[in-house]
Amino acid sequence: MATSPPPPRPHGRGREIHTLDEFDASLARPGGLAGLRVQSVDLTDRTFALLSASTTATVFLGCPMEPEAAAKVRADGALVFPPVPDLPFDPYRNRLYTPDELYRDVAGAGGYATTPDALSYAWFGTTRADGDVFSSMLRSIHDDAVGDALDEHLAGRRVVGVMGGHAMGRGTEAYAGAARLGRSLARTGYTVATGGGPGAMEAANLGAYTAPFDDPALDEALALLAKTPSFAPSVTEWARAAFGVRALLPGGGDSIGIPTWFYGHEPPNAFAGHIAKYFANALREDGLLARSTAGVVFLPGAAGTVQEIFDNATPNYYGSLGAPTPMVLVDRAHWTTRLPAWPLLETLAAGRPMAARIALVDSVDEAPAALEGLGTA
Repeated sequence: MATSPPPPRPHGRGREIHTLDEFDASLARPGGLAGLRVQSVDLTDRTFALLSASTTATVFLGCPMEPEAAAKVRADGALVFPPVPDLPFDPYRNRLYTPDELYRDVAGAGGYATTPDALSYAWFGTTRADGDVFSSMLRSIHDDAVGDALDEHLAGRRVVGVMGGHAMGRGTEAYAGAARLGRSLARTGYTVATGGGPGAMEAANLGAYTAPFDDPALDEALALLAKTPSFAPSVTEWARAAFGVRALLPGGGDSIGIPTWFYGHEPPNAFAGHIAKYFANALREDGLLARSTAGVVFLPGAAGTVQEIFDNATPNYYGSLGAPTPMVLVDRAHWTTRLPAWPLLETLAAGRPMAARIALVDSVDEAPAALEGLGTA
């Protein structure tokens, strides 16, 4: 039985239209398209509808349309932000990225260098320091659109962030442990969110990807990936190994990766089902932690992970985002001796509500139970 298209999404003073089905359904509503936000929808085959419908106060963001349709809607009082030619990305995009999209053509002769991910990083590298306000505006529009899509995707989900270093190599016990953590969290019903890069981030996304399969599937995936332990010296071979695992285990579980082109030398991993990739690293870091509403697990890492611990601790300390969320630090020796972040975190928490929401555990396999315990503390 045919199903009706979903209704447009509410957003501010106008509803968002993200697909042609939503666009067509809106034509029959009282007022037609008036006041709606139509975002990154190809309307070149909807000229008659645009010429016939009311588009007063409509906003068209990156929607291809025929010149006569564009002239008519502008005459109605619509705002038209046309597509920007010759960009390797869509600044008005209405959805998150997928690994297949970012790594399109990675299997070809050109390898990673020809993929949209690599081309977007190259564009960023040539525009980030030239002071061009137009390029800066495009980056900001893109990042805002990605943030909006991420909020829509995560609405109603219990999100747990997993933080850890990018240097954790495939084939190591630490990598396997991070993968088991991601699998355990996903099977418990959490949505796993990571920084979306290699190392511990990839491992946690891999674990979530293999969660629907029997346990041996993860062991098989780990053995295959260990043959290409790092993204250096070849991102191409590293990525192809991941897509080989995905081909062997199609239809894996979903999770979120939130990487950045600011660290373009760190490629996104292919196991996050949905990817919110930003140009601005500050938006990415703050957004990842703020959206981890069910807590964060911090695996052993270096300066970046230490920064994330205290970025997370600050709103928990002040209560600026509401009740404090759980924080679990993994590896007692690492966080008390090598990089003694735990004593400072414990001292900050003393006498505050966040004291009941922090925990230090010895091994990664203890983290899920510790997280659950903090959630009910």
